[in-house]
Amino acid sequence: MATITSLAIPEVKLITPNVFNDDRGFFYESFNQDVFNSLLHDDIHFVQDNHSKSKQNTLRGLHYQRPPFEQGKLVRVIEGEVFDVAVDIRPDSPSRGQWVGELLSATNTKQLWIPPGFAHGFLVLSASAQVLYKATNFYSKESEVCILYDDDDLAIDWPLLSDPILSEKDKLGISFQKYLMQYHGSK
Repeated sequence: MATITSLAIPEVKLITPNVFNDDRGFFYESFNQDVFNSLLHDDIHFVQDNHSKSKQNTLRGLHYQRPPFEQGKLVRVIEGEVFDVAVDIRPDSPSRGQWVGELLSATNTKQLWIPPGFAHGFLVLSASAQVLYKATNFYSKESEVCILYDDDDLAIDWPLLSDPILSEKDKLGISFQKYLMQYHGSK
């Protein structure tokens, strides 16, 4: 059975599957709906799987979808290594504006559960990386928000060696304060 660990923001969970290694290679159950729900003590259902491949130093994020299209995400890496980040952007949360980050890799097989109400992003540390994630809601372009990865208020400690490679959408991200004002009418 997999193990689950609460991170500094306890709603974000690190899941480590049991991996069976032998001289042929390895085997592990990467997802089981019943086990997942049992570990979280919740009834979560996924509706969409996403798969990206990125080269080294690519930073994707910080992405979020506004209600009613918020997404919970179960993230794992099947090639390479990434630094994966979840930022609490829930307006009434005591940890609003705080972040947690974990190294996810094909080697460590760890998965990150990021519940709805969190922005998500990752930085590719290896030559390339393939990231898979399950989402609890469908993609909605109209409700998508991108928060700047280098926002001073969030102060995420990305392990960057140089300027990251960003999409045009991510270059145009908004500050965390603008997000709060625009979508929640608060600072």
